[in-house]
Amino acid sequence: MAAYRGSEVMLRIIGTDLPGLRCPPSGDFPGYGNIHVAVQRKDDPGELLDLQPGDAERVSWSLPCTAATSTQEGLVLNGPYIQNRLGGRFVYLSWVDLDADGKPRMFRRGKLLLSAVAPPVLAEAVERGQLRARLTMTDEKGHPVSARLVPPHVQWNAENAG
Repeated sequence: MAAYRGSEVMLRIIGTDLPGLRCPPSGDFPGYGNIHVAVQRKDDPGELLDLQPGDAERVSWSLPCTAATSTQEGLVLNGPYIQNRLGGRFVYLSWVDLDADGKPRMFRRGKLLLSAVAPPVLAEAVERGQLRARLTMTDEKGHPVSARLVPPHVQWNAENAG
């Protein structure tokens, strides 16, 4: 694994089947009228990368990362959008409602868990230069996805960079 230290890797996130700009209230979900999604910067909930509308056909982000080895986790990715908390590394997908002035107000987040990537897939991605996550952005209730985002709701693949 030491051969991977410092290798540049692009983390490509592709989301499909978005919930729409509006989600009406239901049960414990209060409903929102101008839904957008973005990637949250590490340790900064107010800094959102590439805010995209909830009614898009698909959304995507490309996050530059660096491979490293950890004595406890093995091969890992680090970068400005990768959170590193007790329990593992992940990327926050932040759902916001834009107010009339265009100011975002976060109402939920999903954790795209990098710890859910099979070690052989991650190793291949580091060798090839790109790790791709493909996921559905709407849950079974028709709301924006939240909580832990793991297979089978996320498909992880290694791809050639470029």
